[in-house]
Amino acid sequence: MTEEVKYDEAHAAEVIADAAPASEAATCGGADPALGDGMGCHAGADEMEAAARMAGASEILDQYRKDYPQGPHDKPQSMCPAFGSLRVGLRMRRVATVLSGSACCVYGLTFVSHFYGARRSVGYVPFSSETLVTGKLFEDIRDAVHELADPARYDAIVVTNLCVPTASGVPLRLLPDEINGVRIVGIDVPGFGIPTHAEAKDVLAGAMLNYARREAEAGPVAAPEGGVSDRPTVTLLGEMFPADPIVIGQMLDPLGLACGPVVPAREWRELYAALDCGAVAAIHPFYTAAMREFDAAGRPIVGSAPVGHDGTAAWLANIGDAFGLPAEKVAQAQNTFLPAIKGALAGAPIKGTVTLSGYEGSELLVARLLIESGANVPYVGTACAKTKQSEADRDWLESRGVKVKFRASLEDDKAAMEAIRPDLAIGTTPVVQAAKELGVPGLYFTNLISARPLMGPAGAGSLAQVVNAAIANKGRMESMREFFEGVGEGDTAGVWEGDPNLHPEFRALQQKKLEKKRRADKAQEMI
Repeated sequence: MTEEVKYDEAHAAEVIADAAPASEAATCGGADPALGDGMGCHAGADEMEAAARMAGASEILDQYRKDYPQGPHDKPQSMCPAFGSLRVGLRMRRVATVLSGSACCVYGLTFVSHFYGARRSVGYVPFSSETLVTGKLFEDIRDAVHELADPARYDAIVVTNLCVPTASGVPLRLLPDEINGVRIVGIDVPGFGIPTHAEAKDVLAGAMLNYARREAEAGPVAAPEGGVSDRPTVTLLGEMFPADPIVIGQMLDPLGLACGPVVPAREWRELYAALDCGAVAAIHPFYTAAMREFDAAGRPIVGSAPVGHDGTAAWLANIGDAFGLPAEKVAQAQNTFLPAIKGALAGAPIKGTVTLSGYEGSELLVARLLIESGANVPYVGTACAKTKQSEADRDWLESRGVKVKFRASLEDDKAAMEAIRPDLAIGTTPVVQAAKELGVPGLYFTNLISARPLMGPAGAGSLAQVVNAAIANKGRMESMREFFEGVGEGDTAGVWEGDPNLHPEFRALQQKKLEKKRRADKAQEMI
């Protein structure tokens, strides 16, 4: 790497020194002692974005705004978005992952990655105020990548900028494309630019597909370890339960098609096979960057998924259209699988009202399956944005009276649950907690619902057991709520031997300070 990198040192210093109070934190949960005043990683979303644009990151932030339009909340309400891209890299064979960011962020991300089963180390390039301001951080990253680039161990190295390096303008684009035959993929995943960790998966998937597509256009590439199918393939877009691709492959078989790789992929060479498909099934419809690469490769994209009776019928028809198959062949496949799906749904009915929310991107698919199983689902909220590929699911749900909320905030999901008081609330951890406090049974969407087969005959009825068991607990939840009434709320939170010592005068004083600050902020906005 011979190109000299120069920084605007005054700007980088501003990123460190002129940070907003911790109450306006964009993504991070703790101060970083590496930054002189310990507040650099706590700057508000607006301040961090403005700093990043000053540092020359406007192009990538504008692309993120286009790919992942912001919603009512101006910062992530799930875990740090970078967890999504980190998880994608850690699941790939022969791929090393390096993080550049505040120490507290890196600690939290590595902790949660190992909590979710990562079995390899996460690289980290630390920095100080001096290395950030002078540009030494980029040199340290470059040195680390050169040291890691062993072709006997790795096919690729992924380097990820977190919030502070992105806002400071650390230019990962200036890293070499490859070192000793090892591919170098640099991405920025700031919390002030990526709304959810689900969409951060798309950031890395899209960057890898872009690299692989350029390699394939330049000349022959290696075949995946599993070989190449002798049939036209359908690439699946979105992480899903391991049995789902197998079931989808069974449904494609009567059409003379085969199931291709799943993106995000598990090894680099699968990216070539994914691009070399006949069509792409956008099972999770928010992979905007990945779909842009498939568009560039000339691959048609089919939305929705083979979920439930109606979803499977429509999806098979759309796949047939994408491949130009005769209607008779599509009808044959439909007649093979639709009766089994209808029978499975009828054999595992769900009775009750369910509200559904989450941030995985498959919320609309799960809602369809619940409704066809007999459940009443008045509200569905997803933290992901509305896309063309989600229109069919939205239309199907809305035609059945479901309120569908894209870019739903935690406040949206909780308000819907509290207003409806369902028999079961499926959602994120804080939604489930709020539901149980009201005596409403709750299930965590990510671990208990999305981690189940959803596609075809295997998916039909797969939710009934866990959902019906949770609904049956409503009486128990109400009894527990009555038993613990008044405990663990407000001043009674915690363990007390006597009455808590209340100081209403302190509260009144603090409230006056907050009101004064709000008035001052409002006056400043008017200026």
